[in-house]
Amino acid sequence: MPHPSLLVEDLDHVLAHTRELWEGARGKRLFVTGGTGFFGAWLVEAFAHANDTLQLGAELVVLTRDPDAANQRLPHMRSLRGVSLHRGDVRSFTHPDGHFDVVVHGAAESSQQAHVGDDRHMFETIVDGTRETLALARNAGADTYVLLSSGAVYGRQPATISHVTEDYSGGPDISAASSAYAEAKRAAEVMTAIEAERNAVSVRVARCFAFVGPHLPLDAHFAIGNFIGDAMAGRPIRIRGDGTATRSYLYMADLAIWIWTLALSRSARGPYNVGSEKALSILDTARAVAEVCAPNAAIEVAGTATAASALHRYVPSTRRAREQLGLGQTIDVRDAIRRTVQWHQQSAAIRA
Repeated sequence: MPHPSLLVEDLDHVLAHTRELWEGARGKRLFVTGGTGFFGAWLVEAFAHANDTLQLGAELVVLTRDPDAANQRLPHMRSLRGVSLHRGDVRSFTHPDGHFDVVVHGAAESSQQAHVGDDRHMFETIVDGTRETLALARNAGADTYVLLSSGAVYGRQPATISHVTEDYSGGPDISAASSAYAEAKRAAEVMTAIEAERNAVSVRVARCFAFVGPHLPLDAHFAIGNFIGDAMAGRPIRIRGDGTATRSYLYMADLAIWIWTLALSRSARGPYNVGSEKALSILDTARAVAEVCAPNAAIEVAGTATAASALHRYVPSTRRAREQLGLGQTIDVRDAIRRTVQWHQQSAAIRA
């Protein structure tokens, strides 16, 4: 199922906010895992756009389990200057020869439909993948290692905390198998801290929250993606819960700006929350989707909110990234929805 390249306006937007940083990648060699997934496709195309526009002469090697399948799904990737695919499973792969300056580890199993419900596979993929990519960074003499972690490491966010900060000491329920993803990300963060202490590599951790944009699956466990899928198909927008849970959504062009800033900035330190501070209930999210792409769509709410309903929040404080790195949300959620729909329409036209 082939997908188109990203919108030119998005790639130009990322470059406009990272142009000066890319000088640090001139002539450098970088390695990315998860480069053909939701996050990775954005990182790869943003790199290629900067590499081509600024004539950086940089190289990006992308780990993928199946290069042939990746090229079929993302046919434009074959023509990206300076980008090459390296076959291998992140848990155990043959390391490419030569030096790498930056390693970005983004591979995980958070949305792989083939492994839904397989908590052990998810846990082992994240932990073993982190171990393997840290070994690559060590052996290849990398200066910088970026781990794409998750806001899930904080566990359930108390309703009394509007925006969770990086120093929040809560955590997931370690007695529940459903905590496998979150606990694996916590373990991965500890592994990077140990590596930094032993080998003086500069480790940057991005605790990623919720996002919307091209490449977001419309049929997985992402509420806003499901709502967009419903609206584009002319179906009622269906909310499985009672609509009171609270999320925030950062557009993927902003994510690419944030991650490449973490990878290339000399001043990046410690873990950073990555996401939007603008909270929306799930019901308001559905309404925003309807407003943008299906004004007449019905919204169906399966559950009934009561006074005893536990408000489930998943909203970060991004003050650290804002104050230390000058990062912030530049595209609001309605514009993000519009751009996501536009890209998915292009994708549908290719398949037709």
